[in-house]
Amino acid sequence: MQGPGGPEEDTSGGFKYGGWTVPYFDEFAGKVMSEQMKLPFELILGRKTYEIFASYWPHHSEGWPGINSAKKYVVSHSQMQLGWSNSILIKGNVVEKIKKLKQQDGPDLKVWGSGNLVQTLMKHDLVDEFWLKIFPITLGTGKRLFAEGAIPAAFKLSSSEVSLGGVIFAKYERTGEVRTGSF
Repeated sequence: MQGPGGPEEDTSGGFKYGGWTVPYFDEFAGKVMSEQMKLPFELILGRKTYEIFASYWPHHSEGWPGINSAKKYVVSHSQMQLGWSNSILIKGNVVEKIKKLKQQDGPDLKVWGSGNLVQTLMKHDLVDEFWLKIFPITLGTGKRLFAEGAIPAAFKLSSSEVSLGGVIFAKYERTGEVRTGSF
C-alpha cells in the first residue's frame, strides 16, 4: 500500500516503486473512485496522508467535490498546524477518541491511505468495512495493509467490480469472529 500515487510520495525504507497504481487507472477505475469519493463522509487521516492530501486537494477540489468542506480528523503523536479547512487534530488516547467518533450521529467515517493509522484501527477492532483495490502486480517490498498486530476478524464480500486492466475493487463488511473447520 506504500506510495501508490507517485515516485516521491513515500520512499521510506528505500521504497522505489512509488506510483505503481498509476498505469492501472483507466476510465472505469476513475468512475469507481469517483463513486467512493462522494460525500457525505468525514475523513480520519494519519499525519503523513494528511500532509499529502492538504498539499494537493485544496488546490484541486474539482477532482473531489466537497473535500474541502468535509470534516477531517488528523491523528498525530505530535503537535502540528492544520491549515486545511475543517481539520481537527486528534492526540492522546486515539483509540478512545475514534470510538467516540464512531458512536456519534453523522456521516460515515472513512480512512484513505494512512497505513500506520489503519494498523491501529485493525488492532483495536475499529474497522467496519474495507474498500480494497487489488492490483495485478507484486512489489515484494513496502508497507503492508495486513501487518503484524491485526486481530483475527471475519468479513464478507458485499460488492466487487473488475476493471479491464485487472484491478479488483472489492468492498468487505465486518461479520464477526473467524470461523474454522476441517475437511
